[in-house]
Amino acid sequence: MTGDDTTLIPENGAPPPTGPGTMRASDADRDRVAEFLNVAYSEGRLSRDEYDDRLAQALSARTFADLDLIVADLPVARATIPAPVGRINELAIASLACGLAQFMFGPLATIPAIVFGHMARHQIKRTGEQGAGLALAGLALGWTVAILAILLVVGMATSVTTHGMTR
Repeated sequence: MTGDDTTLIPENGAPPPTGPGTMRASDADRDRVAEFLNVAYSEGRLSRDEYDDRLAQALSARTFADLDLIVADLPVARATIPAPVGRINELAIASLACGLAQFMFGPLATIPAIVFGHMARHQIKRTGEQGAGLALAGLALGWTVAILAILLVVGMATSVTTHGMTR
């Protein structure tokens, strides 16, 4: 290379190395690495001095390879990103489907409707997904059929007991 660091052309005239690591990094790429370092520092993965050193390296990095070296020993951040807007919880859909399926297939779908509904509401609170109304509808249908089944069994037992005593 020449004495000037701004060129990537080797002195022997050969073409410069190519590949993803040799591509020039943009300001946005450096900012992403800086944010990644900030998260690692806030999680306690870097000391203050180490964070400062790596941040300075990130802001002066020229290529993707330079940026990769700065974060190579850090784990990928946990999935703390909220669910995308409009994403509907799958268990909420399953709860409603089971709640409606009770009318076609009988009480076999009652317990899954209730279980899926409670699980969906718990996940929705935790992740911020959509579908709370679907889960609630599945729960309402499931519990309604369960209560009606219990009342029917109690009513039949009472009827048998009452008719059995009158004979």
